[in-house]
Amino acid sequence: MHPADGGPLGAEQYAGVLALLGGLTPAVQALPPETALAEVRGALRYFGCDAARLAAVVRVRALALYGVDCTVGVAGNPMLARAAARTARPGGTLVVPDEPAAVREFLARRPVGALDGVGPKAARTLCSYGLDSVGKVAAAPPAALRRILGARLGREVHERALGIDRTPVQPGAAARSIAAERPFDRDELDPVQHRRALLSLTEELGARLRTPGSGPGQVCRALSLTVRCADRTTLTRTRTLPEPTAHSAALTATAYALYAGLGLQRARVRALSLRAEDLTAADRAVRQLSFDPEDEKARRLEAVTDRVRARFGPHVIARGTLAA
Repeated sequence: MHPADGGPLGAEQYAGVLALLGGLTPAVQALPPETALAEVRGALRYFGCDAARLAAVVRVRALALYGVDCTVGVAGNPMLARAAARTARPGGTLVVPDEPAAVREFLARRPVGALDGVGPKAARTLCSYGLDSVGKVAAAPPAALRRILGARLGREVHERALGIDRTPVQPGAAARSIAAERPFDRDELDPVQHRRALLSLTEELGARLRTPGSGPGQVCRALSLTVRCADRTTLTRTRTLPEPTAHSAALTATAYALYAGLGLQRARVRALSLRAEDLTAADRAVRQLSFDPEDEKARRLEAVTDRVRARFGPHVIARGTLAA
């Protein structure tokens, strides 16, 4: 979902669309900053309509009440619904029939990296065996996938290639991601300004992860970059981190790598957003010890900076490259 004027989605708009979905079904799972899952089987029986018609009602009401243009994917499970939403045209609805043949046809030509749970390393491994599409993975012997990827991941990847996802919609589930966005005043072509915005985003996300309000803080296992261009196209790339972290320098390096991988050159960019994904408590994560004194110095300085910002405000200290 995104505002019809092409700007960033506001918190009030997002909350309004969630409330709209909550009026149709109690099973709504928020996936900030701009996505939500809704289990609507009961709503379809209650309202006596099909999924496409209910999606049309949601889109019209969201646009009329909150100025939000929703792209809707409808399918038999969360994984397929997310894939359908990514495939649908902006502001449209794509329905994947809940039939095995239709699901296989929908997934068959997708790259294997598009499957949930298949990161860059697993994708490279599968491609080295010629399993570069979801259809080929679905047709592969399950025992071969378990040998290639390991027992658990091999079983899960084979099930997902067949369109099977056992993950339920979890109303009120704790957020597994946090996000931040930087819109530009005008369509920005300068890569230096793009990188400056990315640095600002990683500083913000790192600080939010390390000081969530109480407890030991959080770390993320993956980082996702979304680039919204002037023609309203959206580019998204995700990378799994070498280890769970909330260290701003590590987040910045990953964000820069994601940006460089897009090869934007002089693209007209309207907004950049970063999402820290797969969050977990910092005291449950394992960190590889470093013998680099500069890394340890940066982490100690980061801790001091966090305490100063917590006492005097988030903008009291900023990097020299970010200072106005």
